[in-house]
Amino acid sequence: MESENQTGLAEFLLLGLSENPELQPLLFGMFLTLYLITVAGNLLIILAISSDSHLHTPMYFFLSNLSFTDICFSTTTVPKMLVNIQTQSKSISYTGCLTQICFVLVFACLENCLLAAMAYDRYVAICHPLRYTIIVNPHLCGLLILLSLVISIVSALLHSLMVLHLSFLIDLEIPQFFCELPQVLKLACSDTLFNNILQYFMTSILGGGLFLGIIFSYMQIVSSLLKMPSIGGMYKAFSPCGSHLSVVSLFYGTGFGAYLSSAATLPSRKSAIASVMYTVVTPMLNPFIYSLRNKDIMGALRKLISRISSFH
Repeated sequence: MESENQTGLAEFLLLGLSENPELQPLLFGMFLTLYLITVAGNLLIILAISSDSHLHTPMYFFLSNLSFTDICFSTTTVPKMLVNIQTQSKSISYTGCLTQICFVLVFACLENCLLAAMAYDRYVAICHPLRYTIIVNPHLCGLLILLSLVISIVSALLHSLMVLHLSFLIDLEIPQFFCELPQVLKLACSDTLFNNILQYFMTSILGGGLFLGIIFSYMQIVSSLLKMPSIGGMYKAFSPCGSHLSVVSLFYGTGFGAYLSSAATLPSRKSAIASVMYTVVTPMLNPFIYSLRNKDIMGALRKLISRISSFH
């Protein structure tokens, strides 16, 4: 069979979570609800932080950027799935698939970098409290965001450019609801050695390296907390870290699960469910984790809701 490559003639088929026609309305309603909750929840976090001057600190600056990233992350995958279910179509063009791969990688990497930046912020705040405002200044915060964005875009473009050189057959089936890089590489009929090397290298450096940085930050934090004389002081200092640790555990737990299930030869259903947890459920839960465990965010949300209600 003749192969097609980057000319755009190849078409991919996103098989989704189920091919049962009776389940499609249920899946559409469920994912539409999850997506709306994700957008609304993260948007409320952004508005609450921007509207309350008491929250104009580095920690909440990074949190608002994380919420924006979560909105973009879900928007990259879920709307296309909803359109396919509604139109009863599974197809996505070569260009559309490559674009989706690129944006998924950008926002996944950006979230990874932001979580590492937030861990560094907590490390400085607890281990070097007297120098916190000097070290974590607005200039550094802006530089960290810019650096995270550059790293994410460069990494995603490298992967996308490498995929451009691959050849594919026509009407290829992807056992996912979006174009996932490991699944797409499996469908290539040309050599993917360099693609796999780049994928493993970037995952090790960006995923593993930043994760080790987060672990190191919390090892230093715990070491500093153990030197505090009172338990009350330890709890007060560590309480802002609880939400971040919960989000880190959720992100890396589901992320590594999705990556391993896609890279390994697991049943397509298990791989798809792991990817749902990573790309849909995690961005939806993040605003709940931060709002329910943070009195400042809850207070800002109440003020924001009361302001919105006063306009009606």
